Amino acid sequence: MQRIYIYKQFERFWHWTQAILVLFLAMTGFEVHDSIHLFGYENAVVYHRIAAWMLLGLIVFSIFWHVTTGEWRQYIPSFSKLSAQIRYYTIGMFKGEAHPTHKTARNKLNPLQAVTYLGFKLVMAPLIVVTGMVYMFYRTIDANDMVVVSEIPLAWIAWLHTFGAYLLMMFVVIHVYMTTTGSTPLSNIKAMLTGYEELEPVDENSIIKNKEAHEA
Repeated sequence: MQRIYIYKQFERFWHWTQAILVLFLAMTGFEVHDSIHLFGYENAVVYHRIAAWMLLGLIVFSIFWHVTTGEWRQYIPSFSKLSAQIRYYTIGMFKGEAHPTHKTARNKLNPLQAVTYLGFKLVMAPLIVVTGMVYMFYRTIDANDMVVVSEIPLAWIAWLHTFGAYLLMMFVVIHVYMTTTGSTPLSNIKAMLTGYEELEPVDENSIIKNKEAHEA
């Protein structure tokens, strides 16, 4: 095994800050819905808006970082070993079988992770952000007669936003569970804290070439 630097400093900062904000938004959001009681309704509304703006700012910076560093390529899905990866998570790892893919600094996500995270970034996150923004500025939109949005009942916007929140909570639960499937139950979490992970040394160039050959 070799200790390899996998997760860069901003990547770790973005990951943990996003996690904290998402959980805080969930708490304050569910309090607005009167499901839990922690801060009080009025405070929960204020805190929810502040955290939402902070998350939007973080999203902007993370998009800039992914584009300028080329890390966006990590989320390009590869279907060559997708079925093998699904089989591993559902059957193989319980039988002690070898992992079908190898993690490297240039290829951090396995095929299933890439597809899942891409779906999160292209579907789930936009659903929550757009419905949240519309809900926040609904009266302004309606007052300015923006017909496309103002004709949608506010209750529908709230329902879609809540639906997205439940999807996000499901994603978080599954994500936390999947972090325990590393070499040890805490190895993946430790790697996201330190940036380093104990991995088998592999030829990254050969992995990338094989991936490109399967995608061609």
